[in-house]
Amino acid sequence: MRRSLVMGNWKMNGTRSSAESLAKGIIAGLGEDVADIAICVPYVFLPDIGNVVQNSRLALGAQNVADKPSGAFTGEISAAMLMEFGCKYALVGHSERRTYYGDTDQSVAARFSQAQEQGIIPVLCIGETLEQRKLEQTFDVITTQLDAVVNLAGIAAFNNAVIAYEPVWAIGTGLTATDDQAQEAHLFIRNYLAAKDQAVAEKIQILYGGSAKPDNAKGLFAMPDIDGGLIGGASLDAESFLKIYHSV
Repeated sequence: MRRSLVMGNWKMNGTRSSAESLAKGIIAGLGEDVADIAICVPYVFLPDIGNVVQNSRLALGAQNVADKPSGAFTGEISAAMLMEFGCKYALVGHSERRTYYGDTDQSVAARFSQAQEQGIIPVLCIGETLEQRKLEQTFDVITTQLDAVVNLAGIAAFNNAVIAYEPVWAIGTGLTATDDQAQEAHLFIRNYLAAKDQAVAEKIQILYGGSAKPDNAKGLFAMPDIDGGLIGGASLDAESFLKIYHSV
């Protein structure tokens, strides 16, 4: 039985004090241990939030990781650096990184591998745009994005990874995939992996990452191949985030 994971992505939001307050509020409301829970915070907040979450069930994650181990790469943060601050997870390939900052399938695969080399669990974000969905290219896009990682790191790398399916058309738009639409994509991802390694497919957590909110999370999480969520805006409010967590 796979354990669910609810992960918050704070994106570029908050101040030092508000970040600490939000993390403390989440910890205070955790209650029953129903699933894994984590927050991916801006780099500059990692030291402070790392101290807040220490000795709690709330895990720490970064929003990106460099595709190189070190060197003359101004503005990048290496996996080794993230490990020093207690990061358990790192997002790789988030649609905003792919759309606005030029991440390619190949650079995302390199980021994925860099995270794993330092013992960080990569959260591989994949998904299609609205135009690609209208052209019925969803499964082709997902396959290409997964192929890039498998070709570089091998299928066994997914033994220690998380996948987040994020339909790009449902991020920050107010649109959300229906339960059945989300399940269809998640099942496709799991079947893709199963064709290469059944054990990997059965073990891996696949999260839904397209505008999940307290009022729709329960239906999404009830789907057999949806193992939790990568939560954006709703993770910036402790009460909303905790409602999603407890809806598991």
